[in-house]
Amino acid sequence: MEDYLPSSKKASKVKQLINEALDILHQAGIPFSEKSPRGLEKMAMAFLAVSGVTGDWKIAKGVSQNRRLKTREIIIFINENFDENISSGSYDDIRRKDLKLPVVAMLIINSGDKGRATNDPTRGYALDGGFEKLIISYKTNNWDKNLKEFLSERQTLTDILARKRNLDLIPVMLPGNKPIVLSLGEHNALQKAIVEDFLPRYGHGCEVLYIGDTSNKSLHLETEVLYGLNFFELSHDELPDIIAYDKNKNWLYLIEAVHSSGPISEIRLHELKLLLKDCPAELIFVTAFLNRDTFRKWSSQIAWETEVWIADNPDHLIHFNGHRFLGPF
Repeated sequence: MEDYLPSSKKASKVKQLINEALDILHQAGIPFSEKSPRGLEKMAMAFLAVSGVTGDWKIAKGVSQNRRLKTREIIIFINENFDENISSGSYDDIRRKDLKLPVVAMLIINSGDKGRATNDPTRGYALDGGFEKLIISYKTNNWDKNLKEFLSERQTLTDILARKRNLDLIPVMLPGNKPIVLSLGEHNALQKAIVEDFLPRYGHGCEVLYIGDTSNKSLHLETEVLYGLNFFELSHDELPDIIAYDKNKNWLYLIEAVHSSGPISEIRLHELKLLLKDCPAELIFVTAFLNRDTFRKWSSQIAWETEVWIADNPDHLIHFNGHRFLGPF
């Protein structure tokens, strides 16, 4: 079992019990990633208070035995049993923070959410009946079997939140049918369009050697191929947004996806040429925009002898001078 409270100064028996409570919650699908150690500790103690456990999990009680605690009663239980001195005025933290995840996961029921009067004896926090049956088998030979049955009948909060996070990702299919995902945002939406719309039209057969994410600059990086092309230091801040290579033509595409900054200006073009002076491939410089309105904002800064591609009109290029059409200069 993991020690979730390595810096805790609590008595060993109390610390052990809190770790057990966290082990149960974690196995039941409560996500811990956004909780601090103190936040985890307070969640575990509130859970223990609701269940009435101070040592033996077999005595856990929930709705089936009509055990319901109000927030101030939870604080009293914690202070009496877990070496705490929490102020009674902190009762709202129990609802908003400490029991938030178990309640959302429906492991603990808050009958106060159902409009009952404040003096109603059935008002308060209680273990869900199914969860109550599960936890009394903790540390017994039946735990693994019971946990599997419990999880088979419900979606865990971890799974639900993971699906929501996946909805906030942009799937991208690289050439060769290699999937990656980018975080949500207009810049990454443009990068997706470059890979899936621009390259099939104007770089057919290219291999994507680099694409960065706003949250992960090295999301996709073909290090060996880039070094084979004498590319500059890959940790360099001057990396373009997307790098693609056409092996048959020996063309290297250096593409900037412009949402709020960063077109290939004359200065940027000069910098890239200096950094790639030892690269044996012919260089193609492309600035990409989501739409014409964004292009208009930056058009005066775009360097000659480069290409411009606009995602909402993908079948056309704007060719800024030069003696070849989408060729290296």
